[in-house]
Amino acid sequence: MNFQDFLQYVPNLIPVELPANLAHLKMAPKGRLEELRSIDLKTKNPRIAAVMMLFYPKNDETHLVLIVRNAYNGVHSSQIAFPGGKYEISDINFEETALRETEEEVGVSLEKIEIIKKFTPVYIPPSNFLVHPFLGIAKEELSFYPDIREVADIIELPLSVFLDDEIIIETTLSTSYAIDILVPAFNIQNHIVWGATAMILSELREVLKITFGEKL
Repeated sequence: MNFQDFLQYVPNLIPVELPANLAHLKMAPKGRLEELRSIDLKTKNPRIAAVMMLFYPKNDETHLVLIVRNAYNGVHSSQIAFPGGKYEISDINFEETALRETEEEVGVSLEKIEIIKKFTPVYIPPSNFLVHPFLGIAKEELSFYPDIREVADIIELPLSVFLDDEIIIETTLSTSYAIDILVPAFNIQNHIVWGATAMILSELREVLKITFGEKL
């Protein structure tokens, strides 16, 4: 979709009711479904993080940025994610966390980003994080400068590809907590996107389809 056309419909995103778990569960690993339905976050005392779902123009077309995390000794090693990270006490709110971490991880100045809408938080059992997603927009073409300590690569995803149902798959993975489990996922530029990122993407897709309807 042309970015200027996209911008015209962005105000319509704001009042859309979030589908929340109805969207998340479509892309949740099967073994987590019951856990996510019954979990009591008060007893988990999760760590807090915030991420940015950042749309921007590239060659006049609307794109969404994702990152490939570096390999490390942890449950999210080498996974596809949104720019974002852990909430710090110095952050005024979770929006500031998302903006600060986006600037740190991919080099996009927080001054270039307008936050449009907060999405439904997603709990990640293996790492005990509660992740708060925000939809943001940059109205100019961006250059990315990834933090080499955390980011192995940048994925620039066209909106038209993101909304194509052909990228939704099921695949078998071995994870930090299970071996050879069947999971729903997105196949994005030959990267398998699953887990919390896929769940957040699922809600984003639902909201965009409600907002834009036949315009997509």
